[in-house]
Amino acid sequence: MNPKPTVSVRWSRGEQILRDPSQNKDVAFTQAERRRLGVEGLLPPAVLTIQQQVAMELEHIFSKHDPLEQYIGLIALLDRNEVLFYRLLVENLESLTPIIYTPTVGLACQQYSHIYRRPRGLFLCPGDCGQIAQRLRNFRQRDIRLIVVTDNERILGLGDQGAGGMAIPIGKLALYAAGAGIHPSLTLPISLDVGTDNSALLGDPFYLGYRGRRLRGPEYDAFVEEFVQAVKTVFPRALLQWEDFKKANAFRLLGRYAGRLPSFNDDIQGTSAVTLAGILSGLRLTGRPLREQRFLLVGSGAAGVGIGRLLRTALLDEGLTEAEARQHQIFIDSGGVVWEGRADLETHKREVALRKDELAAVGLSSPPPDSLEKIILAVRPTVLIGTTGQPGDFTPAAIRAMADHCERPLIFPLSNPTSKAECTPSEALQHSDGRALVATGSPFDPVVYKGHKHIIGQCNNAFVFPGVGLGALISEASRMTDSMFLAAARALANFTRSNDSTDVSLYPRLRELRAVSQLIAFKVAQTARDEGFGRSLNDEELKAAIEDFCWFPDYPAPEASPPQPTPDPESPAA
Repeated sequence: MNPKPTVSVRWSRGEQILRDPSQNKDVAFTQAERRRLGVEGLLPPAVLTIQQQVAMELEHIFSKHDPLEQYIGLIALLDRNEVLFYRLLVENLESLTPIIYTPTVGLACQQYSHIYRRPRGLFLCPGDCGQIAQRLRNFRQRDIRLIVVTDNERILGLGDQGAGGMAIPIGKLALYAAGAGIHPSLTLPISLDVGTDNSALLGDPFYLGYRGRRLRGPEYDAFVEEFVQAVKTVFPRALLQWEDFKKANAFRLLGRYAGRLPSFNDDIQGTSAVTLAGILSGLRLTGRPLREQRFLLVGSGAAGVGIGRLLRTALLDEGLTEAEARQHQIFIDSGGVVWEGRADLETHKREVALRKDELAAVGLSSPPPDSLEKIILAVRPTVLIGTTGQPGDFTPAAIRAMADHCERPLIFPLSNPTSKAECTPSEALQHSDGRALVATGSPFDPVVYKGHKHIIGQCNNAFVFPGVGLGALISEASRMTDSMFLAAARALANFTRSNDSTDVSLYPRLRELRAVSQLIAFKVAQTARDEGFGRSLNDEELKAAIEDFCWFPDYPAPEASPPQPTPDPESPAA
């Protein structure tokens, strides 16, 4: 079955077409189109090309100096003229991604109720129990292939944002369309608004979300179960991306539903793939293989444990045994080293906890030391990864300890937004005498240290999830596997290597995202095929399918003959 969508355009007339963002061209309608569509006099007389419109919208956005106002302006454009929004984003990914996605999207989540203008996506609340399938059918598009869903509890490093978390699925799907060419009509953002425990939101008279404490336990599980069943019924070809669920739910839901419908958790699996890609890029510069590295993961939530899982998969693929791979990874959380002698370990941490007999093998005493600096001195890691959301966790002493035993330590303060980073790139370079290879979760400006300019690569999930999603849709994958994310990581690292420049960045530029996504999609689709979870197409057929599927935002031409009025779906004739 060909996965390419049929995007049909039923042209409206008059004011209606100007109010439909999927059809509106604004002043790009030609004079002939204006006559045929009945919009003469409804627009200023000038006719602009899409290139001129892009230039005008850039002027509009960057005449504003507040990032949140820039975000509001971009969403207003999306609500008015979808093609122009995506064309603007495709041609300006580097400057606009930090606005539509991290870090500015964090502000949009926090202020969501106060900047809300028009509805987008679906909100499912406890009152919808028993009717969730019907709520999905209320969405006008029927051929949905990609859903990004959040329950809003762990938004970036900001925690519970209630209904405001909807800005995350909207931003992710914008990057799917711009970065991978997945047509927006095939996508759907969903908020499982099961309440909030954020007292500030509940006390805000303008809060737009469900006013109640979060569902927990069996009620929560029943709600999610009904949602998954409804997705399978209403949108049976959809890939489901779980987004920003709190760690316990994130791991539990991923494990429960991975075999029931094609789905993945970007915080766990997308983050792991993009991090591994950066590590592989860094090791290319150091000349040392992955199997010789020791990883210290500071932060043992969804992101940290997810990174550890994929690192283990990669180490096993390089020939290490399970026991050897375990001793290459040391995890730390707020209670110190994660090991089995602690009674407070959450379920998801037990799989990565060091055993008592492994402490000495990695250089640790029993009980282990409690400061990051002492742990580094004992363990002698070569890669330091932070996912704590606590600024300053990578202290100057800890960074110096990394540099004391490692010529070129890899230091990855990955928490976002920017204010949550464990250290700044400047601090990592200053305290390592400029020798650290640094990647961050949020964008940072280049750093000049001792006359040398360091370009800071962004360990941005946007480099991975659009291509993974595209590959899954092309292959019609029945499930997502660790091997697919390992293939994505290697593809991203190989792209960085093949497009190498003198700036020694561990990641490519965001302006190359569409090329990156197509390479990742090809490797993911290959893996799905080879593992028996995808269509049996040869490599040339996969490449052709990707090229044929990908959408580039440009205005379609209206039909030559005058269109018929769109029937009212509520009328008897319809």
